Amino acid sequence: MTGKPSSSARGPGDGRGERWAAHRAERQLQILDAAIAVIEREPIGTEIHVRQIAEQAGLGRAVVYRHFTDRADLDRAVQNRILGRLMERLVPEFALSGTIEQLIFRIVHAYVDWAAAHPALHRIGAMETPDEHGESDLTRTAAQIGDGIATLVRTGAGLLEIELTRDDEDLLDPLVFGIVGQVFGAVRAWLSRPEQSPAAEVLAGQLARSIWFQIDGLARDRGAVVDPSASLDDLIMAAVRAD
Repeated sequence: MTGKPSSSARGPGDGRGERWAAHRAERQLQILDAAIAVIEREPIGTEIHVRQIAEQAGLGRAVVYRHFTDRADLDRAVQNRILGRLMERLVPEFALSGTIEQLIFRIVHAYVDWAAAHPALHRIGAMETPDEHGESDLTRTAAQIGDGIATLVRTGAGLLEIELTRDDEDLLDPLVFGIVGQVFGAVRAWLSRPEQSPAAEVLAGQLARSIWFQIDGLARDRGAVVDPSASLDDLIMAAVRAD
């Protein structure tokens, strides 16, 4: 009978391998965070060199190249790290609290605020850089956000007793992906202006209202009228009592 050896049965090399893997992962994050610091420090659109990243990280260029296959691999890892930071900012805003309109505004406002605070990072994060499978980190991140919104829509439909048909379910993902793309595109165009006008608060508010109008329209098409000021806590409690 064969199986994975216990930690006590492993040879001395196993511990060294694990320590090396942890050290390598830590060093990679050090390099990626150094790259992000350089990107935010330099004027937007400036070409960033590996030498600058290495100096920021306090490492030699050869060390940087040992941790990434080539420059394209490093660039993809930097974009992935940037988008990971964006998701860290957005995920908490998906909590089912407040009213429906507050929930939508919270998510949109968090994204617009992050983009306004980190325009250089947004520029790189929003680039389409397909990998060997033809997918980009941007597409995967948009899909993650879309999945979160689709889950909220399904949850809301259940709380409001709106029955989703098979066609509704099939349409939900592409419609939500379109909403995410709309927000990405609007913010990218807004950031490309010499001065960001209107203010971030105004842009976020209008984008949130636009999203609400689309959700409201879809609900009305299905014979449901949704109150955007309805408390999510009240809706959840009502659904629990009904069960």
